[in-house]
Amino acid sequence: QVQLVESGGGLVHPGGSLRLSCAASGTIFSINIMGWYRQAPGKERELVARIYSGGITNYADSVKGRFTIARDNAKNTVYLQMNSLKPEDTAVYYCQISQIRGLSSYESWGQGTQVTVSS
Repeated sequence: QVQLVESGGGLVHPGGSLRLSCAASGTIFSINIMGWYRQAPGKERELVARIYSGGITNYADSVKGRFTIARDNAKNTVYLQMNSLKPEDTAVYYCQISQIRGLSSYESWGQGTQVTVSS
């Protein structure tokens, strides 16, 4: 079993910043991808950003230049620095990791943390 504990969500004014953290524990063998997804009310869950074990990153077009993803492999932790937040960034943010063992891939999800951007 893998546990993902997210923190850092909350209420912020437009233009503000938040930093999300997600720490993985439990059955950790080889984390390939660590990422953040979000789901706004009435919308599908979407990828926000992900980072591969080698450091390559992908971002949704809507957050490029404002959000930065980073990982600390020694701590099995992924971070999402969110700057210049907009009301449309309001959503529940989920941490996700993908592990590889042999030819199989295993995904785990966090419970989600609420981010609300409002004046």
